[in-house]
Amino acid sequence: MRRLALVTACTLLLSAGAAFAQDSALKLTVTGEGEAVAVPDMATVSLGVSVENADPGTAMNEASEVAAAILARLDAMGIAARDRQTSDVGLQPIWSNYDSERAREITGYEASNRLTVRVRDLDQLGAVLGAVTEDGANRLSGLSFGLQDPDPVTEAARRDAVADAMERARVLAEAAGVTLGPVLSISESGGGYAPPMPMMEARVASAPVAAGETTVGARVTMVFEIAE
Repeated sequence: MRRLALVTACTLLLSAGAAFAQDSALKLTVTGEGEAVAVPDMATVSLGVSVENADPGTAMNEASEVAAAILARLDAMGIAARDRQTSDVGLQPIWSNYDSERAREITGYEASNRLTVRVRDLDQLGAVLGAVTEDGANRLSGLSFGLQDPDPVTEAARRDAVADAMERARVLAEAAGVTLGPVLSISESGGGYAPPMPMMEARVASAPVAAGETTVGARVTMVFEIAE
């Protein structure tokens, strides 16, 4: 039993010594950043209608009629049901202006109905905005551009970030007079989309649209062993 205990203790000490040696090895940690640029092929827009009326029920009915007309127009233009979603339906009172001589009172009601719409054909975007405006949409906001399949662009940005990190490590090691060893770990953080930069413009009726470019960023942290 004593011999077995001694052997076990020696094994543990050797293992601990190896782990300590590995942990105490010189390391170099660098962070690399990369990006890739692509032309957007999809737009997302928030649109809808806001109606005021003295009667709340009438206000809601009028807003609903316009929303139904907008949906019918989107159907006719080939916008799939999965690319349309009601984002807000609201009804709120309209109050009179403040008067020190009398209390404020409700003078009417405002009903609203808003949709979030994805347009997968940017050549059609201007026509969609113009058409829904003709049907009564008086709220257009939140226009953003994106990519239907961002994976290839994201992959390119990651490769660029890794290349940047490796180049930074090479320069630092050379300046310090040491030799880079193998990569011990690599992790990703941050990244994402940057706002589009105006580049291309399509004009249909009274709705000019600039699509621009979408930039996808990536950031990686790499740990290198310093070779002896």
